[in-house]
Amino acid sequence: MRSKGILIISLDFELYWGVHDKISLDDYIKKYPKSRSIVSALLDLFNKYQTHSTWSTVGFLFFKTRAELLGGLPSEKPDYSNKSRSPYEFVSAIGNDEAEAPFCYAPSLIKLVLDTPHQEVGTHTCSHYYCLEEGQNINAFRSDLESAIRVAKKYNLTPESLVFPRNQFNPACLDICREMGIKSYRGNELSYLYKARNEDMQSLFYKGLRFLDGYFNISGHNCYSVDSIERKLPFNFPSSRLFFRPVNARLKMLEPLRLRRILSGLRYAAQRGLVYHLWMHPHSLELNLRTNLLFIEKILKYYLIMRERYGMENLTMSELSHLLLEI
Repeated sequence: MRSKGILIISLDFELYWGVHDKISLDDYIKKYPKSRSIVSALLDLFNKYQTHSTWSTVGFLFFKTRAELLGGLPSEKPDYSNKSRSPYEFVSAIGNDEAEAPFCYAPSLIKLVLDTPHQEVGTHTCSHYYCLEEGQNINAFRSDLESAIRVAKKYNLTPESLVFPRNQFNPACLDICREMGIKSYRGNELSYLYKARNEDMQSLFYKGLRFLDGYFNISGHNCYSVDSIERKLPFNFPSSRLFFRPVNARLKMLEPLRLRRILSGLRYAAQRGLVYHLWMHPHSLELNLRTNLLFIEKILKYYLIMRERYGMENLTMSELSHLLLEI
């Protein structure tokens, strides 16, 4: 039985591809003009505290040119009932490369992540694939994941961890993940509030409860022991808490509650030798970037206290996978 707590941090690295079905590229650029610089700011912070983190990266971002992207698309594509979910109609209209379309390509940022100590680059599928939307199918998912792994190999990289876009975990996809060498995935929080749902099932009721849960302990800390993780590849490392959400200026007075919610969960895991899995979308830091980075820095500093006091460790998803394989 393992007695040390473990902190996992995973980030959904998407740029425009994470919201292509919600806003136009022009609106994205207006709303998140600093989303690229946020990556380097986070890496600087992680490097300062020697933080281990997993960057689950959309495969489209690996491509260097539009021609390369078009040539590397999955052979079979999902036929979503809601056609706006698919990025493929949009792909042929983006710029030629990272200089022309910096929010659609990111080879330089991926290299920056790879060059920073203790960072893992995992996969977020190739096209930000939705595994629970009507019209998707297993063969299309297989083709999508094959494309993601193929383009990653151009960086001498073989992704070992996966995060399902929009947290649409689908157990039917796990056999394919195993075949493709995926050793772990980020499952959803243990509470029913966070059950995997497609976009049409995301009711205001559950959204509201999840929002309140960010400030008040409604769902619990969602921690778990290493011994409770099923010894079957790919391993499931459920998330525990959303690391960061955009700050609502009208709720600024509640921010200390949100920080306390996270720190209490971190302490709970450290004291009991449990896993605490934080996650976030980097672009959420866009508004008041400096303040938001200070918020995250407080969490990283608190982790160091937990490490000193209780021996807590900080691992990437891949590192925890290899640890389990050795037990």
